[in-house]
Amino acid sequence: MAHTRIRPFNTKDTYPEQNLDNDLCHAVVARGTTIYLRGACPQDLDTAKNIESHDPVEQTHKVMQNIQQLIEESGGKMEHLCKVVVYITDVRNREAVYRTMGQYIKGVHPVSTGVVVSALARPDWLVEIDATAVIPD
Repeated sequence: MAHTRIRPFNTKDTYPEQNLDNDLCHAVVARGTTIYLRGACPQDLDTAKNIESHDPVEQTHKVMQNIQQLIEESGGKMEHLCKVVVYITDVRNREAVYRTMGQYIKGVHPVSTGVVVSALARPDWLVEIDATAVIPD
């Protein structure tokens, strides 16, 4: 593992009433080059065009693909991901968003905060994820 993960857990244990399977932790100790990503949105990175879907799963896939692409373009790997802040516009989409995000962070154990907001920058967006990664020394 790239960084020290303090108190790793899986959301299927901490939220047994929800259908989740996310590897998270309470703290990450990291040393190296920090990558701060702007809030990743369900849009093409080159054109800034929204994806056509209004499905939270498809939007989350695009968001996580954008995060992965930006981390890799910065010289890192997904295992260097330390923190995510997940913004959703409808709490009913929480499980779908987190299940999808979980596919990209399996075994990584970043710290995570989730926030329900009234709106994001574009009305079609259902999810936005702010991420921080650290490439180890």
